[in-house]
Amino acid sequence: MKRLLDASCGLLAGLALFAIMVLTLVDVLGRKLLSRSVAGSLELTEILMVVVIFAALPLVSLHGEHVAFDSLDSLLPGWLRRVQQAAVDLLCSVALAALAWLMWVKAGQLAAYGDTTAQLMLPLGGFVRLMSLLCGLSAAVHGVRVLRPDSGAAGDADDPGSSAGAAT
Repeated sequence: MKRLLDASCGLLAGLALFAIMVLTLVDVLGRKLLSRSVAGSLELTEILMVVVIFAALPLVSLHGEHVAFDSLDSLLPGWLRRVQQAAVDLLCSVALAALAWLMWVKAGQLAAYGDTTAQLMLPLGGFVRLMSLLCGLSAAVHGVRVLRPDSGAAGDADDPGSSAGAAT
């Protein structure tokens, strides 16, 4: 399951990032060589950035690579760090699930109103629905991490020098 999540979300984020790079290259070349930019390039870049960020969110959750304040972790016994990590994962799961639900509701409203981007007239509901699904996937990853703490980061929770939560 981890490999499928890594592959699918990684591919989605990678393709969106690659599309941003190609779009930027074509847009800049068009402006410099032809005095014409790509119509709606700013809108497309913004939408693709949303895809990159939200597609990477489940990967960050899966690998336990969120920004962490761990200066005091070396002072805590291993069992307390595990309890702390479970509490953090539970809080993240609940918060991300709530955010996913709110975005799902908002996506429905946007679709019902027929809201679109200003220049290219792309429907916004689908993009917000994708954001909601990826947020929900991140919530599920944190939920699994609560139930199976070893399912997340590569580092050992008992080793303060491990890569688990090593970002400060």
